[in-house]
Amino acid sequence: KQWYQRRVRGRSFGKHFEMSRPEHIGPPELFYNDSEAVKYTNNTRIIEIQMSMSARAIELLNLPEDQPSFILDVGCGSGLSGEGITEAGHYWVGMDISPSMLEIAVERETDGDVILSDIGEGVPFRAGSFDGVISISVLQWLCNADKVSHNPFKRLKRFFTMLYSSMRSGGRAVFQVYPESPKQMELITEQATRCGFTGGVVVDFPNSTKAKKIFLCLFAGTPVGNYQLPQGLGNENENTIQYSNDRFTGKKRKRNGDVSRKEWIQNKKQKMRAKGKDVTADSKYTARKRKPKF
Repeated sequence: KQWYQRRVRGRSFGKHFEMSRPEHIGPPELFYNDSEAVKYTNNTRIIEIQMSMSARAIELLNLPEDQPSFILDVGCGSGLSGEGITEAGHYWVGMDISPSMLEIAVERETDGDVILSDIGEGVPFRAGSFDGVISISVLQWLCNADKVSHNPFKRLKRFFTMLYSSMRSGGRAVFQVYPESPKQMELITEQATRCGFTGGVVVDFPNSTKAKKIFLCLFAGTPVGNYQLPQGLGNENENTIQYSNDRFTGKKRKRNGDVSRKEWIQNKKQKMRAKGKDVTADSKYTARKRKPKF
């Protein structure tokens, strides 16, 4: 009964209730029960997608090829993404909040160790433990308040603060996310920046509805070698969104005052055309201020 009431009165950061999203149906430890965990693990389509996204996340970590690394899998579930880490020749530890998912991971005898833990309560590992971190379709769950005591801002801050401490300096963390709205993505990236991370968002196939994937690529401390955000897959040139390398100061940047009103409007229309939307053609009247009515 209490879980049903949470389904009806559940709160989330961003849009209103959309029952198609798993995080709106119930908390993860209840949504991924015994039956759902078995369905998830045995579904060939889910396995294919999970392995593909895991391989992409490992690629974005840019780990050394000549030596194995120690990786943390946040929200490891039944160990599907961990199999991709093992195939890449690395060692891993996974953490998840669903007991049913972890039981299947143990039954499948995954190569990595798994821990029952709520990531909103932090990352229970000593400082400098991991060379890299991956997470597939997990981070958006922290933007929901499944309990009265849950605060998305505080839970995200605690997670990123302790994650930053558990990573070695220069390591990367790659999170594949399904943000509900741009506002939700802004919340996640802002909290990560506040906790010391740098990096940005990498978008694969931005113009495709089905193939589009969003990855949050973060750097802990000073990146090793030249700092460069990975490029997204696809034919477009602008597939990455980079945000400030400095910690969050609480001040928003102002628009460049050197750009004229007409140039700003033309750039805006060009971006809309690139998204495939119908835009009025430019003319000599573009950006001209209208005279007041008689």
